Amino acid sequence: MPDYENLLYAFDGDAVATLTFNRPEKLNALNAATLAAVGRAFDDIASDDAIRVVILTGAGEKAFIAGADIDQIAEMSAVAGRDWGRLGQSLYSRISAFEKPVVAAINGYALGGGLELAMACHIRVASERARLGQPEIKLGVVPGWGGTQRLPRIVGRGRALEMLLSGDPVDADEAHRIGLVNHVVAPEQLMPKAREIASRIIKNSPAAAALILQAVDRGLEMPLDAALAWEASQFGLSCATEDMKEGVRAFLEKREPRFTGS
Repeated sequence: MPDYENLLYAFDGDAVATLTFNRPEKLNALNAATLAAVGRAFDDIASDDAIRVVILTGAGEKAFIAGADIDQIAEMSAVAGRDWGRLGQSLYSRISAFEKPVVAAINGYALGGGLELAMACHIRVASERARLGQPEIKLGVVPGWGGTQRLPRIVGRGRALEMLLSGDPVDADEAHRIGLVNHVVAPEQLMPKAREIASRIIKNSPAAAALILQAVDRGLEMPLDAALAWEASQFGLSCATEDMKEGVRAFLEKREPRFTGS
């Protein structure tokens, strides 16, 4: 089983890999070593065809990720701060563009870099105890790992600006109301709900899932006409896959499909 610093890896053969941020004494705050470990883990997952869905969560009951490690940014210069921002942005953009679905299971505080990571995931499930926010302004800094860009795209400009400028977190119910999370469940149901979502995804075509993720990720950054043309090209690519042939055969034969991702 792979060994990643500050990160627990679990894979039980059900096509779902779980990565657990494991610095509970620091509320799973992110430092450079943890970011590097996440990058290595996603490299390994990308090359493992047995893994179809990734779930991210945090160790302990208090936090998903309470933000970046303040000790690492306290004395940063402008240049070091820019480079730190680019480091986190690069990793989070990779997760956002990952060709296997990534589900965030938010078990507690998701603040600063923790919320930015959750927003880079494709689907978000929150415990009733979760608190989500971008409190960087209270430290006199700007969110640097995508918060000023992904939050408005998810919840809208006005709601995002209120969260960014006040620095105040929202509870799980409010996060659900504004579309920041997909589901809110009791704490003991958080991982079962994340796995239930994963189980529904892995019944479908891995090839089509990758193309859908590409269509959405890139299409959202394009004008509508260009995005529709991009979607059509993705549809065309899906028509050339073995998964498409198997899906059609299974439908006509009234049986469950056996997708291979090819």
